[in-house]
Amino acid sequence: MAQISQPKGVTASLVAKMLTIAALGLLASAPLLSAAAEAVTPRADPKPQPDLSGRERTGVASFYADRFAGRKMADGNKMNPQGDNAASRTLPLGTVAKVTNLATRKSAVVTIQDRGPYVHGRIVDLSPSTARKIGITPRTGIAKVRVTPIVVPLPDGRIKLARAAPNPQPRR
Repeated sequence: MAQISQPKGVTASLVAKMLTIAALGLLASAPLLSAAAEAVTPRADPKPQPDLSGRERTGVASFYADRFAGRKMADGNKMNPQGDNAASRTLPLGTVAKVTNLATRKSAVVTIQDRGPYVHGRIVDLSPSTARKIGITPRTGIAKVRVTPIVVPLPDGRIKLARAAPNPQPRR
C-alpha cells in the first residue's frame, strides 16, 4: 500500500481541521446547490385541464414511435400506425380536429384517442401515417402545427361544433 506523505509543517490536527472546515462549507452550500439544480431542471407540466372551448392552437407535433403500435390507447382502442389517431393532453377523447403543418401547409383530420405527448412544448402526437401525410418524416421528427378542433365531445354527452366545422347547406 502506498503511503501519502504530509508536507512539512502540516500536522494531523491541522489536516483534520481543514477537512472539517471543507465539510462544513459543503453542508452550508448544499441548499444553494439544490436551489440551483431545481432552477435548471425542467419540471413536468402539471396535469392540464380539459379544453372544451374548441379554440385553435399552435404548437409542436411529433408522432408515435413504432413501439406504440398495437398498444392500448386511453380510449381503449389499439394504436393503429396507419390510422388517423392522435394524442392530446387537453382536447377531450373523441375530438375530431384538423392538423395543419405550418411549413408544408398540408393538413389531415384526426381523432383524439389518447393522452400525450408528455414532452414539454408539444401539443399533439400523430400516428406515423398521419405525420407522413402532413410532411413530418422520421428525419424531421417534429413540426410546428395548427390544431383546429372540428367536433368536441362535452362531458354531458352533447357535442360542440367548433369554428372549423363545415357549415351545413340548408336543404331546399
